[in-house]
Order: sequence, then C-alpha cells, then structure tokens
Amino acid sequence: MTQRQPSQGFERGTDGPKVIVAGVDGSDSSLRAAAYAGGLARRQGALLAIVYVQPVMPAGAALGVPVAGTTEEIAEGLAAEIRAAAERLRGVWDVRWEFHTFRGDPYTGLVTAADELKADAVVVGASESAGHRIVGSVAVRLVKAGRWPVTVVP
Repeated sequence: MTQRQPSQGFERGTDGPKVIVAGVDGSDSSLRAAAYAGGLARRQGALLAIVYVQPVMPAGAALGVPVAGTTEEIAEGLAAEIRAAAERLRGVWDVRWEFHTFRGDPYTGLVTAADELKADAVVVGASESAGHRIVGSVAVRLVKAGRWPVTVVP
C-alpha cells in the first residue's frame, strides 16, 4: 500500500480556515460582517484579516475634493474603531487580527486581498445600495467567482 506524501505547498481549507478575510467599508452591514467573521476566527483559531479597499477615482470625478486624503481618513478611522473594540473585549474575545488597506474597486481589492493573504473564507456585508440589483453587488460577484467560501451578512 502506497502512502500519500503531504503537499509542500499551500493547501486551502484542509483543517479548518487559517485566514478569514472580512471586507469593511464603514457601513453597518460591513461592521456586522467583521463581527461575524471575528466570531468565526475565534472559534476556529484563525487569523482575522480585516480589509478596507480605498476607492480610486479619476481626478475629474472627484470634483476637486481630495479623494485620497478622505479615503485615508476613513481607513484610519476604521482601524482605530476596530482597535478600540478589540481592546474593550481583550480577554473575552481573543482573536488574532490584522487590518489591511488595498486600493481599487471593492471587488478587485477583496480578490487581491484574499489571494495575497491566502484566505480560506471571505465574509462581507450585504449591499445597502439599490443600484446593485442591476449591476451586481460585490458579494454576488465574489460568490460567482467561486474561489472561496463567501458568507454574506445582512
């Protein structure tokens, strides 16, 4: 009988998730998704990678507003909010977590983050935009990509 040799490379999802990516944008549903992902990470002993994707707009679309500075402020605010929540829950909610910022459109940013971080699962909030019924939300596009288990939190 031949025994199978263990793989030397990366293997996704063999002993439960090791990395769970949670996409946040400051909306209520994204913050609920991060909390849900945190519970999953705690129970599984996984790393929680919280990801904010800074939108990149053409200069003309910004109408003179410094978009890069504004999205940096949003990222810093989200990171501070998450740090404060983790500090309040220290000892009760011991989860290894990291905050990452990527640039681009939300779908591409989350795909890049999940690939680079070798995610085993992705958790996002349900879209709160009516326009996504026509174009398709980030969550739907992630599910259709079929590359990771995707949980959509309302």
